[in-house]
Amino acid sequence: MSELAAPTRSDAFAARLKKRYAAERRFKLAGLSAIIFSVAVLIFLLGSMTINGIGGFQRAELAVPINFAERGVSATAEQLQASSAMDTLEVQGLQELVMQAASEELGETGAAQLSMQAWREVGATLQANPALVQAEHTYMLPASADLSAAMDEEGSPELQTLASQLEKEGKLSKNFDFGFLQRSDATDPQLAGIWGALKGSILTMIVTLLLAFPIGVLAALYLEEYAPKNRWTDVIEVSINNLAAVPSIIFGLLGLAVFLWIFPNLRSAPLIGGMTLALMTMPVIVISGRNAIKAVPPSIRDGALAVGASPIQVVFHHVLPLALPGILTGTIIGMARALGETAPLLMIGMRAFVATPPDGFTSPATVLPVQIFLWSDEIDRGFVERTSAAIIVLLIFLLLMNGLAIYLRNKFEKSW
Repeated sequence: MSELAAPTRSDAFAARLKKRYAAERRFKLAGLSAIIFSVAVLIFLLGSMTINGIGGFQRAELAVPINFAERGVSATAEQLQASSAMDTLEVQGLQELVMQAASEELGETGAAQLSMQAWREVGATLQANPALVQAEHTYMLPASADLSAAMDEEGSPELQTLASQLEKEGKLSKNFDFGFLQRSDATDPQLAGIWGALKGSILTMIVTLLLAFPIGVLAALYLEEYAPKNRWTDVIEVSINNLAAVPSIIFGLLGLAVFLWIFPNLRSAPLIGGMTLALMTMPVIVISGRNAIKAVPPSIRDGALAVGASPIQVVFHHVLPLALPGILTGTIIGMARALGETAPLLMIGMRAFVATPPDGFTSPATVLPVQIFLWSDEIDRGFVERTSAAIIVLLIFLLLMNGLAIYLRNKFEKSW
């Protein structure tokens, strides 16, 4: 038997093989470069937000010791615990007493850099601890925005010198501002907070979820399980897919034209904002719900029907529980998108200056994205830092929502 001849490779074949391997290497390099670029951009974004946001979670505070027993404040514990406590303290001259104590401790120039609303924080402290009326206590009071900027070597040389002197004396410092998470919007960045906007976002998301989730899931069930396959259902499916791609500002115009026409007195209320965002979120829930329902194997339906289950029992006892993880994941992703929307809420007036947190779904309110938008338009450095801090809070909120989606998906996920 003759030996088999060794395979030969032509020069053209070798060139094509080399070209193919080179193309594969270029493709891998391009994919790796894309990943590295994406991670670098993400790190830069998070890093810049964190660096700028650190200052947003702090505020400049002046240390002012006050002994109210010597200064004549005679409010009782019952008066301080009453709803009119702040009025009582104002009548007793709390504002003047605080300014007098600041002048004695900081000098006239230093006391002039105390926030005009500092006395209210003293009053809130007295309300929380009435025993301080009979004792001496050092209060950390907000400084003016100008003095805060001077600590960062901005502003007039005189204020920078004053800030440096007060810092050396231990009377001026930047501390973590817990009130940033408890206060609402203010014209002074030293007194501004995000609780009002955060509460408005929470109320708006509750309305959005209560409207969009049941309607979206029921619509997905009907279209996938019950609707006849004809021209009209095709038109509905195409319309839903198109609605999911409509710019969000269009839904804002719809809310402005319909909901505010029906409820003209609820402008900038979480109820109207939630109804508007529900319109925008519903197509996303319908599409994700249909895909999750379609992924349930037909054998599940056939097996349930074979043991005597009715069509409605098949859907709600078998199909829906198995499709629930996908539905919940799509719902929370849609809710996360709605949480970050600004344009539709601007159209319905949720950009008003709201100095107090909303009391309910019909109270005037704003939301975190709109608050960030308004603060970013300010030229004061303090608001720039507050903007970065608010963005960090919004990102944490979004991460928690996405984490909830992963948890619910894993909790309800079943294998078949």
